[in-house]
Amino acid sequence: MADRKALEAKRKTYMSCCDIYKENGNVIVSMEMPGVSKDNLDIKVDGDLLVIIGKKNVNQPDGKYMIREIRDGDYQHSFTIDETIDRNKIEASIKNGVVSLKLGLKESEKPRKINIIAK
Repeated sequence: MADRKALEAKRKTYMSCCDIYKENGNVIVSMEMPGVSKDNLDIKVDGDLLVIIGKKNVNQPDGKYMIREIRDGDYQHSFTIDETIDRNKIEASIKNGVVSLKLGLKESEKPRKINIIAK
């Protein structure tokens, strides 16, 4: 069997599929990362860069593959976030291989209703 460290050094990194939309005054990022657990997920904000890395553990069988369609490798996606995002209001969750991020907008960026005064 091949040396595990040598295999990990050759691991590929894939960009995960994602959706981004606004909802209730937040920006929502939803990404597919099948095979990634909470313990193997790393999310960081570095200046204006939001980086999401998911390490996938694939069991390597001792036998020879006849068909191999399940990707071996990790996921990585990064986004530039602007000054409208409140860096202290970022929440993350993972469920059924889907990572969800809720990026809170700064209060000054949220839509607000203007009251009209009749004179």
